[in-house]
Amino acid sequence: MVSIILASHGGFAAGIKESGQMIFGPQEAVEACVLTPEMGPDDFRAKLLAAIDTFENKDEILFLADLWGGTPFNQISRLIEEHDGDGWVVVTGMSLPMILAAYGERFGSEKAADIAKAIYPEAKSGVRIKPEDLQPADAAAAPAAAAPANIPTGAIPPGTVLGDGHIDIAFVRIDTRLLHGQVATTVTKMVQPDRIIVCSDDVAHDDLRKSMIEQAAPPGVKAHVVPISKIIEVSKDVRFGDTRAMLLFETPQDLERALDGGVDIKEVNLGSMAHSVGKVVVTNAVAMDAEDVACLERIAAKGVKFDVRKVPADNPEPFDAVIKKAKAELAAQK
Repeated sequence: MVSIILASHGGFAAGIKESGQMIFGPQEAVEACVLTPEMGPDDFRAKLLAAIDTFENKDEILFLADLWGGTPFNQISRLIEEHDGDGWVVVTGMSLPMILAAYGERFGSEKAADIAKAIYPEAKSGVRIKPEDLQPADAAAAPAAAAPANIPTGAIPPGTVLGDGHIDIAFVRIDTRLLHGQVATTVTKMVQPDRIIVCSDDVAHDDLRKSMIEQAAPPGVKAHVVPISKIIEVSKDVRFGDTRAMLLFETPQDLERALDGGVDIKEVNLGSMAHSVGKVVVTNAVAMDAEDVACLERIAAKGVKFDVRKVPADNPEPFDAVIKKAKAELAAQK
């Protein structure tokens, strides 16, 4: 795995490392090097060397720095020039989109240079302005990647069979927040879907939430918001036979309705269920009430398997243990 050093003036590097872990989960071989006011260039260099010494892979290191020309960058450049090899690379303009992209690219790249090339356009496209009409024409975000060849770009006559005639449901998640940073970056990079489909009657009829979700889609992936009846219809439509989809449900009740309607789902990631009055906390991301427990048990009885974890880097919680804890906590509430 490519090692990563985050370098900055002040506590920026340490803070953004924590932010990245909140979204992507704990990361191995990532160190933050912070330049404090009392430190000189040689002190910061010593800090960089100490961080490098902690890595198992010292041949491939990606340095992400805040400013071109600042002390952190200058000392990193000096180390790169002295390094015997071409596996050390520095990218400046460090941002959260850049870091998340780097974490995702580490799954498939063993070269720091390849990761640096891959994260540049994604980090650049992360600079956007809302309202959109304030975005300067000559500084517009990088265009999204072209839609994959298997995504229909126009109306397709009903009955037209694409692929094998069955939509490929690659990943299903229950998450109160639906499409957000953790899903848009971590999970999407892992699953590689053509489309993200949010399945919710409530959101489908809420223009503001619907618009926000569609805008949150990562580059190159289309996000759609549909009512439960529509995903049932889509799952039986042969025109979607060449589509790889990620389905997001806000509640287990919505998921159960989709299953009852014939949507073929074999496994579900139980990622996040927000706490509210009457619910008990059973994991660091999941809270449920008696109705949720009963619904999840009905879904499991249909043969659906649950993977209980917030992000892929987390260790999964045993579903039976989670349900047992919820029942005990709810009983104690009475």
